[in-house]
Amino acid sequence: MKTAIINVRIFDGTAVLDATTVLLDGDRITAVGSEPPADATIVDATGATLLPGLIDAHVHTNPANLALALRFGVTTELEMQGTNTRHNRAHLIENDTVADVRSSGFGITPPGGHPSELFPKDFRPGPPPGATPPPGARPAGPPPVMPFSTTPEEAVAFVPQLVETGSDYIKFMVDDGSVEGHPGLPMLDQATLDAGVAEAKRHGMLTVAHTLTIDATRMAIEAGIGGLAHLFMDRPHTDEIITLVAASGAFVVPCVVLNASMIGITGGELADDPRVASRLPDDWMTTLRSSFGHYPQGSLTDVLASVKALHDAGVDILVGTDASVALPFLGGLAHGASVHHELQYLVQAGLTPVEALRAATSVPAHRFGLDDRGRIAPGLRADLLLVDGDPTTLISDTLNTRAVWRRGTRVALDRITTER
Repeated sequence: MKTAIINVRIFDGTAVLDATTVLLDGDRITAVGSEPPADATIVDATGATLLPGLIDAHVHTNPANLALALRFGVTTELEMQGTNTRHNRAHLIENDTVADVRSSGFGITPPGGHPSELFPKDFRPGPPPGATPPPGARPAGPPPVMPFSTTPEEAVAFVPQLVETGSDYIKFMVDDGSVEGHPGLPMLDQATLDAGVAEAKRHGMLTVAHTLTIDATRMAIEAGIGGLAHLFMDRPHTDEIITLVAASGAFVVPCVVLNASMIGITGGELADDPRVASRLPDDWMTTLRSSFGHYPQGSLTDVLASVKALHDAGVDILVGTDASVALPFLGGLAHGASVHHELQYLVQAGLTPVEALRAATSVPAHRFGLDDRGRIAPGLRADLLLVDGDPTTLISDTLNTRAVWRRGTRVALDRITTER
């Protein structure tokens, strides 16, 4: 099926183009700026802006949440702890009612290390035993690799297992629990981190690290990490740590929305926006209005200043949220909606709207090797978001959703119900 989107402002993932027409054929973009063919379905986008589908570079997800994300124009989610590895997502790859997904599998961490402290001892993820699985849920398969490591040898041994079972990148947890209110958690030491990162690189894998403190950030950078899945929040940045990160070439996914939630700032203002409230089910509205609240001594001002300092130093900033499940104790976040909140925070930090949009499109696509998306160009996937207004000048216009395409298929944007 051919589609021609005409009379549209085009942000191609890097800049606003002079062209005003984008042609789709099947699941691909075929041309930018050409005349529509006679047999194309015409979408007149007067007054609107066409963006590449947005990418959330830090989530924990499932089919229902992938569907929710898609309705906010998030066409790809990058899982940073979970089961949507390469061998477990065949049911999702060609399902155009959900966002696409990539996954680290489970992160390398010591027994009892992060994130075990976040969940009550009786917490059971997913539906209760005997419940009917949600539409799109995959049948139960073999258990995932749980790479609990306390020595360099153990970390090295787990890396090829993660690769073999379909991890798209390798994650390392570097967290002593101090920010989460559980100081003294078992944590990877430098030697174990160094060995694991080196082994992952030997397998040609991108490495990412969970780091919420400056000391953990320094450890990860010294180990040669490829990217940081969080921004430190235990104290203001220093010139030394900014220079260290910039010189390493690592990217940073600040997850400002998560840091705000850790401080106790809810997503209530976002939830009050009718463009969000009209699309979120009740359980996610409740979750968005809550917060983690584990680190009230933190400073959002300091976090935003660190984002700006990293950006000014040339560090690639990626949009990510750390959205997971609809539970108030994991609050302040919601799949899809919080990507737009993160974009607003990046602009508040001092990035231009265009720079923020790059952080949710072309930059994460490049850094995660997703060469078929993140831009609007011939031959790439037709993952697209059409919004009323001009988010390249007013970032909140990203929420003015007019249409979403996933692989060239236009997505139904009706409200998600509470049936999950």
